[in-house]
Amino acid sequence: MSYESGNLDAALAAAVGDDHVLIHDLRRAFLESADRQIDLLARARDDIAWQQALWRLKGLCGSFGVVAMIALVEQAEQVPVGDVKSLRRLRAVLASLSLD
Repeated sequence: MSYESGNLDAALAAAVGDDHVLIHDLRRAFLESADRQIDLLARARDDIAWQQALWRLKGLCGSFGVVAMIALVEQAEQVPVGDVKSLRRLRAVLASLSLD
């Protein structure tokens, strides 16, 4: 997943230049927002809540160039609400981004 981290870092650097404090703050904001959306997915009880959380997560990831997570979101759009495998995969990508 270092490729994903590179996409995230490149998107942040393109947006703010080499301001390392701002990059750190934006990275943290992304990670927190993505974590919130994945939590909403885990708590979704109907198609509307599931799709809405996926839509928000996909938009967030698109804004930051996190393409592997976008692909997982697109897969999750095709499975039943609360799909454990999808949630596990999304959390794994998020955890790998958090390590950097």
